[in-house]
Amino acid sequence: MPIRSMTGFARVSRSTPSGELTLSIKTVNHRGLDMHFHAPSDFDPVEPALRAAVRKRVARGHVQVQISFKRATAAQGGEAGESSVNEAMLSAWLQAYRDAARKYNLEGAPDLNQALRMPGMLESRAAERIDEASLEPEVLSAAEEAIEHLDAFRVHEGSAIEVEIRGRVETLRGIVRRMEEIRSRALPYFHQRLRDRLGELLGGAQLDPARLAQEAAVLAERSDISEELVRLKTHADQTDALLAAEGETGKKLDFLLQEMNRETNTILSKTGGLGETGLTLTDLGLAAKAEIDRIREQSLNVE
Repeated sequence: MPIRSMTGFARVSRSTPSGELTLSIKTVNHRGLDMHFHAPSDFDPVEPALRAAVRKRVARGHVQVQISFKRATAAQGGEAGESSVNEAMLSAWLQAYRDAARKYNLEGAPDLNQALRMPGMLESRAAERIDEASLEPEVLSAAEEAIEHLDAFRVHEGSAIEVEIRGRVETLRGIVRRMEEIRSRALPYFHQRLRDRLGELLGGAQLDPARLAQEAAVLAERSDISEELVRLKTHADQTDALLAAEGETGKKLDFLLQEMNRETNTILSKTGGLGETGLTLTDLGLAAKAEIDRIREQSLNVE
């Protein structure tokens, strides 16, 4: 099952006997499933069915569904296009105009043409309440079609994200391999650094080689990054597996990337003060951390 982006858009228009219906769906990334509906109040009874339809196909993201409906121009009981002024709305607009003119000492007459262009100022005399019962099948059919287009859009975007993440993961594997190759070079430095430090403390007294080897081994264990490198490789394999799995990949991927960040932070804390070899490992650790951050940027938009 391909991964899906949480970003998508789809719009569907339908001609019905009552008028022109347009339904659009827009999604962006979000921690959970957050649905919002914007439609004329006549369509409120359809909202529960719309929510169920969206929930079947969208697991995560901020979802905005918008419905607009333009009634047919032919009027029943009157001529086509016959309309009247919304007197209550016009009265309120004129009163607001007069109040503002008086408050700010403005002169001039209100522009009626501007008022009539306001949405809702002109009403069809034959306008009737939308018959939601007859339009519900059309709305749900339009929603299903829009969700199909949305899903295709999100799959397409998701495939691009998957390619990006897999490429970054492979780069991370290459960094880990380079760190493994140079890790063994640090052990001689552990011995030399320990010898120098003990020599300073003992003032040139003879050192027991067995004791020196034991202390060097302890220091090496504390500074060894082999376990962190093994876990980074394991997490890289788990990332590939998640990209091929079903379900809410984004949340699992986010948790896995947090673990990978912890491993790189531990590596960086262990490689300080190890001379030139340590500086090289630190540079590689920073490069690994940068790749993980880039993967996380992409994963934030994965469903």
